[in-house]
Amino acid sequence: MEALLKGGKEYICLMHIHSEINEEEIRKSSEKFIGKIMQLPPVKSAVKRQLREREIYYIEILEIKKQDVLFRIGCQAGTYIRTICVNWGKILGTNAHMQELVRSKASCFNDSEWYSLHDLMDAFYLYKEENDDSELRKIIKPSEFAVSHLPKVWVIDSAVDTLCHGANLSIPGIAKFEDCIEKNDLVAVFSLKNELISLGTAVMSKEDIKNNNNGIVIKSKKVFMDAEVYPHYKKS
Repeated sequence: MEALLKGGKEYICLMHIHSEINEEEIRKSSEKFIGKIMQLPPVKSAVKRQLREREIYYIEILEIKKQDVLFRIGCQAGTYIRTICVNWGKILGTNAHMQELVRSKASCFNDSEWYSLHDLMDAFYLYKEENDDSELRKIIKPSEFAVSHLPKVWVIDSAVDTLCHGANLSIPGIAKFEDCIEKNDLVAVFSLKNELISLGTAVMSKEDIKNNNNGIVIKSKKVFMDAEVYPHYKKS
């Protein structure tokens, strides 16, 4: 859950503008939100009300009908879309508010993968009565899927069991890594068979890893693989 909550989000929003505005002006004004913005959470929110930086990845206007604007927005976790609507209205020289909001993506999950408990019950019945697990596999994802959006490191077989006991990951244990790792990133650690071993915090950036032969790279936070799945290698 920690990995998923920090992942990017996508929403479909219906915004109502309080005055009639030229459509071209509405479309052009959306560009002012792309990138890093400062945002003050609304009065009724779950966080402390203070300015904080959030990143908007994209805004796509789907339809404009009179004073209603339907748009898709991709953003950093913790972005308040109703605040986006209020500020959008101010840019246009009027007021605006959010009428409806649907989350269409959260990290690696999207709206094509919404399942109810009834769906799960039916899938389990199919598996139990007919030994058909196809529907169950659509609904229940492996843990590897849930961290697919995180930067990744793969380790050699001889390092796996040590990590399963909660050890930190050092450079000699690394087989390969993604070229996007920065310090303090939450990183997923995998075996060479693409099995999730653990999650940890990066102590080194990608440049540090490339330029050093020793040192701790990932401080372990959570271990998912059981110990002794891989053989324990003893130094000769």
